[in-house]
Amino acid sequence: MTAGPAPLPPGTSTGLLALGRWIGAHLYLPAYRIRRHGWELIPVTGPLVVVANHSTMIEPQLLFGMLPRDASFLVKEELFRGVAGKALRGIGQIPIRRGAADRAALSTATGVLRAGGAIGVFPEGTRGSGDVAAAQQGAAWLARATGARVQPIATRGTLRPEGSRRRFRPVVDLLAGAPFDPEIDKGRAGLAEGTELIRATLAKLVRELDGMRGNDD
Repeated sequence: MTAGPAPLPPGTSTGLLALGRWIGAHLYLPAYRIRRHGWELIPVTGPLVVVANHSTMIEPQLLFGMLPRDASFLVKEELFRGVAGKALRGIGQIPIRRGAADRAALSTATGVLRAGGAIGVFPEGTRGSGDVAAAQQGAAWLARATGARVQPIATRGTLRPEGSRRRFRPVVDLLAGAPFDPEIDKGRAGLAEGTELIRATLAKLVRELDGMRGNDD
């Protein structure tokens, strides 16, 4: 099931968004065997903060294309240069400064959520192992400010294990967990606790996915 038109940031082109989502959903199909699990759990309406781990730049594109609803992701502002930057804005992505409280980005994301839309966040902030050993506070702040539900999604398979040979169409798994309503208290302490709750929930889902994958590439 897919939702109808969703609230999007100013400047989004619905035509470019549809094209971008089609590309995200289909571009990597020749290179990977992509499996989705728990997709029926993802709410297709209402304010939603999607939190996911990632090890490469491929997972964000897959999620953007394969989510059952339109979503605007917080994307590092370094990518918003030239033609690429115009394209990212056209498909509804939101530039954010890493390592700082970016009020403009958070204000745009808050507006989308309060209108019933979905915002995608990668709490780790940077690419790495994808184990979610640490997390930034943006997702918890957005959930607390808007009352949005949090949708965890674990991803595995795009990062080639160190020392391994080139793989032929490796399996990539996307696992959606149950959405939840975090209770996040006011103040910095409450925000820190909420961030840890979201981090721990996503990390647990990643470990669950690792157990499901077993020896898959």
